[in-house]
Amino acid sequence: MRNLLSDLVVVDLTRALAGPQAAMMLGDLGARVIKVETPAGGDDSRGWGPPFVGEESTYFLSANRNKESVTADLKSAEGKEFLTKLVRRADVLVENFRPGVLDRLGFSNERLHELNPALVILSITGFGHDGPEGGRAGYDQIAQGEGGLMSVTGEVEPTKVGVPIADLLAGMYGAYGALAALHERSVTGKGRVVRTSLLAAVVGVHAFHGTKWTVAGELPERVGNHHAQIAPYGMYRTRDDIVQVAVGSEGQWRTFAPVVGLDATDPRFTTNSQRVAHRDELTAAIEAAFAAESADVWLQRLAAVGIPAGKVRDFQQVYEWEQTRSQGLLIDVDHPALGPIQLPGPPLRFDDNPYAGARETNLPPPRLGEHNATVRAWLEEDV
Repeated sequence: MRNLLSDLVVVDLTRALAGPQAAMMLGDLGARVIKVETPAGGDDSRGWGPPFVGEESTYFLSANRNKESVTADLKSAEGKEFLTKLVRRADVLVENFRPGVLDRLGFSNERLHELNPALVILSITGFGHDGPEGGRAGYDQIAQGEGGLMSVTGEVEPTKVGVPIADLLAGMYGAYGALAALHERSVTGKGRVVRTSLLAAVVGVHAFHGTKWTVAGELPERVGNHHAQIAPYGMYRTRDDIVQVAVGSEGQWRTFAPVVGLDATDPRFTTNSQRVAHRDELTAAIEAAFAAESADVWLQRLAAVGIPAGKVRDFQQVYEWEQTRSQGLLIDVDHPALGPIQLPGPPLRFDDNPYAGARETNLPPPRLGEHNATVRAWLEEDV
């Protein structure tokens, strides 16, 4: 197959997670991603652990596949010259500095577009590029709290999501915006600046919680492992484990109720609104029925009548699950220091590739400065 974005060069000036995630997504689609790192230590996440495998941070490995690494001191004349050459050959530049940092280095958006009018610039910040708090440093958990996500997560105390979701979403939105700008460029021939932030990404996924406030004037509350507006839809205890059940329609409720010994016409539970209002009573009744059998027995019973249900798997169980493997969600790469390793792979498949992503060959996360010679030699070639 042909790498979908194989004609594109991406300059990755980012570190930590949101920016690296965006650049990696473009790399997963086949773009050549050149990660520019400081000579002294490189991307901050190279030092984030434990765990480390050898000298390699598993955190860094998670967000930097399908990239090359070069080192340059962008405060030096030599580093500025190197970046200037790189920008002239690039299609996309991704950066997640605080507002104003690139300007002080001599690479404002205006200067970048003087060097390359067709360049798409993706800029990711913590709280936005302007506004009263536009200059704040952004970290995932802080953005989860400031953006309201923690207020609807957990049971008693506000709780962060178990993965750095603000960073990951900002990276996804950033890549999405960059692709839109590249499409526009195919018509106009001109690049543009695309901006997003951790705050914007979190607010962007408020979904029905957001409209509950903006339209109905009701403040969303934490409901733990149950859906805020659908019941029964959540986590229930069986004799030996827990089962997740999603009853998403009235038809499914009429099927589900007799399986657990409930009367579908009970006036407390007849409609979804009534079931949400009487959620505690409904949960207690379901768990009383579930207590008689194991989780596996209940999963079989629910599957037999078409009720969506599932387990809560740990990461070992997820990666050993045949369904995960059948979807190409693990990739094999040959790391220059670690040898053959497996990584969580791109979450996209295309019809002419049985594996995840859009590359013929996935590249391992690079060692610091691993591609200094090859990238610098490429920049000296005639275009």
